[in-house]
Amino acid sequence: MNRNKLESATEEELLEYFVAIAVVQDKAMRQGENAKYNRLYGEMDAVKQELRQRTGDQRCALIPLYEHPNAQVRLKAAIATLALAPAAARQALQIISDRQEYPQAADARGMIRVSFPVRQPPRSTAR
Repeated sequence: MNRNKLESATEEELLEYFVAIAVVQDKAMRQGENAKYNRLYGEMDAVKQELRQRTGDQRCALIPLYEHPNAQVRLKAAIATLALAPAAARQALQIISDRQEYPQAADARGMIRVSFPVRQPPRSTAR
């Protein structure tokens, strides 16, 4: 979908496109079609940017996708909404990880580690 079509698309159309891209990404990843996956990454990024640029940052419309049956859809929706709904996005990532839905579980764990680092208590310097 080109830029003009994205700009004129309804929110529902953008969500449908987001889901369609993620499902095809999942298939491409599983079949080792890296070039196709990378092309789709750019398309998904354009959809996220269009939602973000709309009044009130409409990426929040992706939150219901945390319940989608496809792990790639849930993963990408959670990543896209980390800044808007960090606790809910983290929970969606944790569910993917806990269910061991590979290959997405590895990405989910990585995002949790990067986005929600465990803070270590300061080390005592006294002896």
